[in-house]
Amino acid sequence: MRLTSGLSAFFLTALMGLLTLQASAATGAADTATGTELKTQLAAWLPADVLLLGEQHDAPAHQALQARIVAALASRGQLAALLLEMADSGHSTGALAASASEAEVQRALAWQDAAWPWAAYGPAVMTAVRAGVPVLGANLPRTEMAAHMADSTLDSRLPSQAWQVQQQAIRDGHCQLLPEQQIVPMTRIQLGRDLRMARVLGEASRTAKPGQVVLLISGSAHADKALGVPQHMPASLKVTAVHMQAGASAMANEQFDSVLATPSVPAQDYCATLRQQFGPPS
Repeated sequence: MRLTSGLSAFFLTALMGLLTLQASAATGAADTATGTELKTQLAAWLPADVLLLGEQHDAPAHQALQARIVAALASRGQLAALLLEMADSGHSTGALAASASEAEVQRALAWQDAAWPWAAYGPAVMTAVRAGVPVLGANLPRTEMAAHMADSTLDSRLPSQAWQVQQQAIRDGHCQLLPEQQIVPMTRIQLGRDLRMARVLGEASRTAKPGQVVLLISGSAHADKALGVPQHMPASLKVTAVHMQAGASAMANEQFDSVLATPSVPAQDYCATLRQQFGPPS
């Protein structure tokens, strides 16, 4: 099973808990991109107002490469802000000094290590902090999810076909364990997350200097041009969406502006483990 971003907070916490040891063991794992290759990639993606890096959550090479991208952009003064799916909107490191400790940064972002292992994402976050670049949470807070689940106006925010695709992604992302009556409410949450990330991106882009980019790290589903955050960005902003793909060679994909291939990860049947924990849908 390939990890996506369609998981509810409840399922995601359980699933990411299965990955914590793997991510911790992979801290500092090397990716295969050389400095020259990374420079070439950045040149292809930029200039842009917004850069979306859509990762596969269980691919350590993706998190390692993200830290290098943050470092490269920050060293050139090109990074206006780093935004994260992994922290809720309303939380920011903007008030912290560049010398802030990791504990201070985690508190500022209200970091939930059980869902998003700090060992995996901390390097990119701290690289931005040390460079004086603000790190902002961009995800929909759990306290707002109930209201989104009941908001039927969200059902028409995507074209009809895309809305149906999103619903199927929720079924697949939850390993077919969700009762059917929960599919639409959970799809609304996914759409709410995309809308919130788009809003925070738009706000951050207004503070960017000429030549700077706002970077969002998220699951690949949120970076999808046909379904995710790009659907809700102002047309006035230039958005580059990158699909970070674990395994196989990089192939053109019309749902992204660029596909970046990284080493494959061992196949894991996460759904089998979750079915043992939660049982069949009721």
